[in-house]
Amino acid sequence: MTGSERGAITSDVIVVGAGPAGSAAATYLARSGLDVSLLEKTKFPREKVCGDGLTPRGTKQLIKLGIDISTDNGWAHQRGLRFWAGGRHWDLDWPDLVDYPNFGVTRQRADFDQLLAENAVASGAKLYELANVTEPIIDPVTDRITGVVTKDGQRFSAPLVVAADGNSTRISIAMGINRREKLPMGVAVRTYYKSPLHDSPYIESWPELWTGKPGESDLLPGYGWIFPLGDGTCNVGLGILNTSKAFGKVDYKQMLKVWMDNTPQEWGFRDQNQVGRVLGAALPMAFNRTPHYNRGLLLVGDAGGMVSPFNGEGIPYAMESAEMAANAIAEAHYRGVGTPSAEKALYGYPAQLKETWGGYYSLGRVFTKIIAQPTIMKAAVRYGLPRKVVMQFTLKMLSNLTDHRNGDIYDHIVNGLSRIAPST
Repeated sequence: MTGSERGAITSDVIVVGAGPAGSAAATYLARSGLDVSLLEKTKFPREKVCGDGLTPRGTKQLIKLGIDISTDNGWAHQRGLRFWAGGRHWDLDWPDLVDYPNFGVTRQRADFDQLLAENAVASGAKLYELANVTEPIIDPVTDRITGVVTKDGQRFSAPLVVAADGNSTRISIAMGINRREKLPMGVAVRTYYKSPLHDSPYIESWPELWTGKPGESDLLPGYGWIFPLGDGTCNVGLGILNTSKAFGKVDYKQMLKVWMDNTPQEWGFRDQNQVGRVLGAALPMAFNRTPHYNRGLLLVGDAGGMVSPFNGEGIPYAMESAEMAANAIAEAHYRGVGTPSAEKALYGYPAQLKETWGGYYSLGRVFTKIIAQPTIMKAAVRYGLPRKVVMQFTLKMLSNLTDHRNGDIYDHIVNGLSRIAPST
């Protein structure tokens, strides 16, 4: 459906962007009985730069949304994380928890995003493709957003708008909500290879990348991943943080090629097996754009800088923030948008974000500074990571997978650190 009519299209809520955050928000809003306009600047299916993998945290959100994540429906399942360091690897199964399932899933984003958008439509949201939002409509009296305008001149009106338009988030910037430059930001590149590892039961994390033999060559300033997709291919990529001295000064595509050329030949990560281009994207981390609610606009997912600084994971936090925002909007709608009571409900959204992830992201900001130091990483690989106790704790800390009621000692440590860390 395209926004070709010149008259304003009116709804209860406008959601700008139909990625995981936007489609999840539209789904929850529609289920609450609200009239939702979901605007997507492109047309499905469309390519998206991402690792294509979800930990159990993301898997839980898909289950809540009612997505069929069975292998019969084209999803690949993984039992855990294969962690590479110092030329060795450890296979770590996802923890068996009350709060999360014990498996993760992978699927290419072009198909993944379309499924989520179709789920939003099935829930009652109206999807407008090729609706490229260029500016907000601001009420001159209240100074609140009351709608948006698309590139083709179509106007959409609503008393509340959700910014789910990614890191660039044109709508947020137009509202004066800019990035907090001192907070973490990453850059990631990825491509696809035909590989016999496509049906591996583990996604792979490489916290250190070498130009040659581990320990006998130079350490590349980034971290890598290999995600099996179960369709004959793997999503392979690497990221680098702005806390690294090399940020913005290296050829990321060349870094990826160097890493791939030093993997075993039988894995298939060579030029002749590459499928598609190497593409890159920014990773906005640790609440690096705030406030998350301002004058009728709510920021979710990458628009609000919600990528985890620990592992670069963004999709679960995008969908979780979407649910929180949708709950606040529904509450405000039924209290009466524009009333003091409704505003209190809306301001409850950023408060909930801060309470839920504020401390954890603060720890993550410290973590990004630590791993940017090659000498510290080398020491961690040599003396810390080979120890099972350290590895189990590291898995839970990096993936933010803990039980809050019936957890083990690792859960209590991670949860306790998150609670006492200052939330900014």
